[in-house]
Amino acid sequence: MLKTALLTTAALALVVPAAADAHVTVQPNTAAAGSFTRLDVRVPNERDDASTNKIVVQFPEGFADASFEANPGWDIKVTKKKLAKPVQTDDGEVTEGVNTITWTAKSAADAIPPGGFEDFGLSVQIPGKAGDTLTFKALQTYSNKEVVRWIGAESSDNPAPTVSVTAAADESGAAPAATPAATQAAATATPAASSSDDGGSSNGLAIVALIVGALGLIVGVFGVMSGRRAKSLA
Repeated sequence: MLKTALLTTAALALVVPAAADAHVTVQPNTAAAGSFTRLDVRVPNERDDASTNKIVVQFPEGFADASFEANPGWDIKVTKKKLAKPVQTDDGEVTEGVNTITWTAKSAADAIPPGGFEDFGLSVQIPGKAGDTLTFKALQTYSNKEVVRWIGAESSDNPAPTVSVTAAADESGAAPAATPAATQAAATATPAASSSDDGGSSNGLAIVALIVGALGLIVGVFGVMSGRRAKSLA
């Protein structure tokens, strides 16, 4: 009897995490502030007797725009709202932002079946600053008219999908500071380069000296021959 109870408890322990993993989520759940990135709304079907045929995602404040990836068999509708704080973009000031995006299956065959899931891709610029949490409340509708509201806290049975904002990546393009090892290597390499240059200069001077010496020798020989010729004529 005790053995049976222990086996049942162990089985339940394995089932509970599996159910918890079936929540609607946004992937990845971290993104850098100000970055242009892809987010996927991942929608698993938690029912054995119904399909998911509609998903509505409410955006947090600050999203000036969102591009969506086309999902075959699904209609997409985007609604806007007035931003509490206008967003400055390369094209000017934006006063309206994304409010909700709704995906609706075109037919029963296109809906997410029991045991299945679907990713709905988005391309967005992440608002806010490092340390912020972006909450995407979602409503999941099944073919039996049941609506699951993913709007709760992280510890609740129906937590809302969230994305944690991390520090913005350094895009200044500045070269990283030299490490002590690199600095030492540069210092060691410099004298070697100077030595090479001095060697080249020395070789050049030697060649010039040889040329000048040869010219002097030629002139000397010519002078001697000229003197002998003058004596013979005398």
